[in-house]
Amino acid sequence: MKLVSVNVGLPREVTWHGKIVTTGIYKQPVEGRVRLRKLNLDGDRQADLTVHGGEHKAVYCYPVEHYAYWKRELPGRDLPMAIFGENFTTEGLLEDSVHLGDRFSVGSAEVVVTQPRLPCYKLGVRFQADDMVKRFLASARTGFYVGVTREGEVGSGDEIKLIARDPNAVPVSEITRLYVAKRYMAPTTSPRSTVPCKLPHSPKVGRPTSAIAWQRPASERLGSSIVLRRNCLDFQGGAGVRDVEAMVFDVAGGGYTPPACCMNLKTKELQSLMVVSV
Repeated sequence: MKLVSVNVGLPREVTWHGKIVTTGIYKQPVEGRVRLRKLNLDGDRQADLTVHGGEHKAVYCYPVEHYAYWKRELPGRDLPMAIFGENFTTEGLLEDSVHLGDRFSVGSAEVVVTQPRLPCYKLGVRFQADDMVKRFLASARTGFYVGVTREGEVGSGDEIKLIARDPNAVPVSEITRLYVAKRYMAPTTSPRSTVPCKLPHSPKVGRPTSAIAWQRPASERLGSSIVLRRNCLDFQGGAGVRDVEAMVFDVAGGGYTPPACCMNLKTKELQSLMVVSV
């Protein structure tokens, strides 16, 4: 596993459907060593910090192996390195083999995998194509974000080494699959109940969060665990979570009992609790 390219960029204004949009998705490969800090690489910034960047999305990684697929899907399209907005173009780190909570060393830095990329419309801006977001998700080639657990210097050609992995960890590809299934798959008729589950919201469980946007400080969060339960997902039109963010809960203060509407679902997608150390 290695780091093929380090890419950075500053926000710029571009025109999209007649409007000015500010975006940081335009990245360029850089040579030499680059300092990786808690929030980003030196020379890199995000435009909208409400949905991009921050300590949980400090670096976006995208596998170089996917470029061949997109060249087939987008014939005639120039696909320079970092066109997907990634900071790290990687080799040997595919979504089905990388798990939430995986810890890696790269250069003199260390990072932890936090979540898949669920792209916003600015991916369409970069490709000048309205359908690019759906095509990107449908491809299951989303890449993933990492947080920085130890600052250091990185550069193209650096080896990426796995430091630690929880044996019950969830692959990045599985989170994306669940998200796409709920958001884009058309429901079908089912004899089971279609009453949506109520999500837990109590001091014991904590409010629903994304796979990594926990509310406690990082110093407390790192080393704790989260629980992912595919508790309400029914591919045949039964009760369903709103999306993947609703399926992950901070359970540092206690356990989680699924709602009654989940108890009778027979779908194969229903799984036991899986603890992901992060």
